[in-house]
Amino acid sequence: MTLQLSGIHHLTAVTADAPQNLKFYTQTLGMRLIKKTVNQDQTEAYHLFYGDGVASPGADLTFFDFDAAPEKRGNHTVSRTGLRVDSEDTLNWWKNHLQTNNVGTGAIKERAGHLSLDFEDFEGQRFRMVTDSANKVIPWAKSPVPADKQIIGLGPITLAVPALERTEVVLTQVMNMRKVRTYPATSTLGETHVFEMGEGGPAAEVHVVVDPAQPAARPGAGGVHHVAFRTPDQDTLRQWIARVSQAGLRSSGEVERFYFTSLYFREPNGILFEIATDVPGFAADEPMETLGEKLSLPPFLESRRASIEANLKPLA
Repeated sequence: MTLQLSGIHHLTAVTADAPQNLKFYTQTLGMRLIKKTVNQDQTEAYHLFYGDGVASPGADLTFFDFDAAPEKRGNHTVSRTGLRVDSEDTLNWWKNHLQTNNVGTGAIKERAGHLSLDFEDFEGQRFRMVTDSANKVIPWAKSPVPADKQIIGLGPITLAVPALERTEVVLTQVMNMRKVRTYPATSTLGETHVFEMGEGGPAAEVHVVVDPAQPAARPGAGGVHHVAFRTPDQDTLRQWIARVSQAGLRSSGEVERFYFTSLYFREPNGILFEIATDVPGFAADEPMETLGEKLSLPPFLESRRASIEANLKPLA
């Protein structure tokens, strides 16, 4: 059987204002804070995970809290993150809800094959809310957003590149994605190529926008750090490690993140990819009922808890 990714696992972005970030994603977007932890490689920075009611893989939108200047937009990065909801009626609800909360939006219309609504957060993080009738929301009971209007999960993810060819080779020949459709360039957007994984659908799509006229992006607040793709367990992750190595791509090898195990590598246009396991998940060290209510540290950082907590800025 061909080794397959099943969809988007999580996306990690950058904020320079963790308290405001927490307020926006839990109150305005109504997502659950499912894990309050730290960047394991830079422990003075929070790593905040937002998701659905039960911390499902594929619903994780995460943020590193870095003291960073705003992102300069351009190529060689993830340029927009998809958030899935169940219907056109829900998109209309969200348009009104966002505008009521002083968040500007685009029009509800079809974009790259999906009925969608574009908006940005307070730092310019770009989102596209799309309809996904094949999946249902698993609501968070304490969300200020009604249960039937809550976000289902992530996808599609949009990459911005100056040239397609080498990125397409990695997506199709290394990562076993399928190219399913292409949209011509418009006056405001380059040609868009759509690739899918697993069973397909918006939870398992990568959209690649090609525009050689754009400058290279400069990472920063309001930008994306990396995107992660789903694999079931460590056995399949090790198969991916071997496959990426055989393709001649430099990688991290196996990295233990406690809540999942990961592989990191960059595709040829420099965008950081991660492949992450669905297991063990975010309830590995605290009850599902109280996820995100206190600072969680993986066992290999627990002995440093006092110094780590002392270096973190208050979230409230």
